[in-house]
Amino acid sequence: MTEQRVPPVRSAWLLWLLVAVVVLAGIGLRAPWPADEPRFAQIAREMVESGQWLFPLRGGEPYPDKPPVFIWLVATFYALTGHLKIAFLLPSALAAAGTLWLVQDIGRRLWGGEVGRWALLILLFTPQFLLQAKTAQIDALVCFWITLGCYGLLRHFVLGPAWGWYAAAWVAMALGIMTKGVGFLPLLMLIPLALWAGQARQALGGPVAAAAAGAPRFWGLRAWVGPLCLLATLALWLGPMLWAVQASGSAELAAYRDNILLRQTAGRYANPWGHIKPWHYFLTAAIPVVWLPLALLLVAQWRRLVALLRTDARARTLFLWVVFVIVFFSFSRGKREVYILPALPMLALVGAALWARVQAEGGGRRTAFVLRLTALALGALLLGLGLTALWRPEAFGDRVDDYAEALADLALPLVVLGAAVLGSTALSWRRPVFQQLMLVSLLCWLFVALWVWPVMNPHRTPRALMADLEQRVPARTEVGLIEFKEQFLLFSHRPLTHFSYLAPLAEQERRAWQWMRERPDRVILAPDHLELACFDLGRQQVLGSAHRRDWVLLGADALRPDCAAPETWHAYTWRPRRMDILE
Repeated sequence: MTEQRVPPVRSAWLLWLLVAVVVLAGIGLRAPWPADEPRFAQIAREMVESGQWLFPLRGGEPYPDKPPVFIWLVATFYALTGHLKIAFLLPSALAAAGTLWLVQDIGRRLWGGEVGRWALLILLFTPQFLLQAKTAQIDALVCFWITLGCYGLLRHFVLGPAWGWYAAAWVAMALGIMTKGVGFLPLLMLIPLALWAGQARQALGGPVAAAAAGAPRFWGLRAWVGPLCLLATLALWLGPMLWAVQASGSAELAAYRDNILLRQTAGRYANPWGHIKPWHYFLTAAIPVVWLPLALLLVAQWRRLVALLRTDARARTLFLWVVFVIVFFSFSRGKREVYILPALPMLALVGAALWARVQAEGGGRRTAFVLRLTALALGALLLGLGLTALWRPEAFGDRVDDYAEALADLALPLVVLGAAVLGSTALSWRRPVFQQLMLVSLLCWLFVALWVWPVMNPHRTPRALMADLEQRVPARTEVGLIEFKEQFLLFSHRPLTHFSYLAPLAEQERRAWQWMRERPDRVILAPDHLELACFDLGRQQVLGSAHRRDWVLLGADALRPDCAAPETWHAYTWRPRRMDILE
């Protein structure tokens, strides 16, 4: 007996209402959290307050680590809404919604409406996708651009010809490059399209197959419009940026140009300096965890997956592109789970097409049972974590990092969420498995966004520490930061000075020493774990704790007389214009 072949949601508008609820829930209920969110929020804030949009600034210093498109969007929403707590999460949320629409639409066009809905739901209950949708990181946006690039190529080569979508694919690639550098990945789809696009068109039947029989032109001289669109879109950013760098004669801006164009792209890929993992990391460690339950479906139905890839050129095209993306990132020694996120939407389409075949062939009961057990295991895990936090918090030790001090507050939400997941899974046991997983995902993300986030927010921001600073240090006293974090700027009610985020710690310390020597009434705020040579840590004053660190104040009495002053140096002072930026 197979599951009923009914849509997970009978009405299209109800399905998209579900998407809106899941993706938008929680926006405005928390502040930016480390590691990346405070950085992007602060840079966007500085764009709006300074009017300088061409060169992103972090505390007044050029920020060369990422291209500007994501930050431009955060800044735009901040300028429109006036609320940074809303603006910093909107680009990722809207990008995720756009990706879901693209996947559902291309699935509908390639295999039918049922496959399109299943592909959408697979993304909705894949943890990695929604985690990025609900955080202010670049990856959800670059995933959208790459998916749009793949969508445009499929609309042209499989469902077309459609020269407008072909050009749009290249524009999307350019915007992806301007977001994170890897936006060119849809180009890899040209390989399987060259091999199997004709077979994919014939598999569709109807008008598309008839058009294929008429030998429409998918290439020719007009194909050059694609690369031209990519170059023209890149020129909209690169042209003004390169001209401004050249005209300024600034060594600092020249360093920004070289860093953003070389070190953070090809240099980071070829010679990574962090997140070093073995070549098989994505296959053996990342995908089995962050792509659940899709990974389970593909493994459990591997025979049907092989048969699908052998007989269906549409699935074969998408699957080979996914393989290319994973191989591309596997060649670099630096690996993070989020790098392969852009491959997930196309793999979700393959998974949906596979599930359609499973249903048509009357199988899938064992797979559905395993997926339901996975939901039960998730509920049991959450319940167990909550009960442990409630009765034996010492069992966690130091393994929970930023969450350690929030365990008491998190215990009840985890217990309730675990019980809710177990109860909803049991009560919906006879419902189609995709409906069941959709319900579990909805419950989890609503609990997280509406309850867990507000509970954790005080523990993941330095609001209390900065309030203590205002009480302890006179308003006219200048404060400098060693090893500063952007979240301190977000919560500061006074000007703060730092000594270049890009400078080595020893150089920051010498600059801070010289800065304080010029005005002994100044103070330094620094984490207490640093080994400083220019300051006597025996004279430190403990201010408070934030982000797993105790932070201390160093006054003029802590200056050592024998520190080597920097030959040339520069301090960056940032002055807030709004004091209620995250209220």
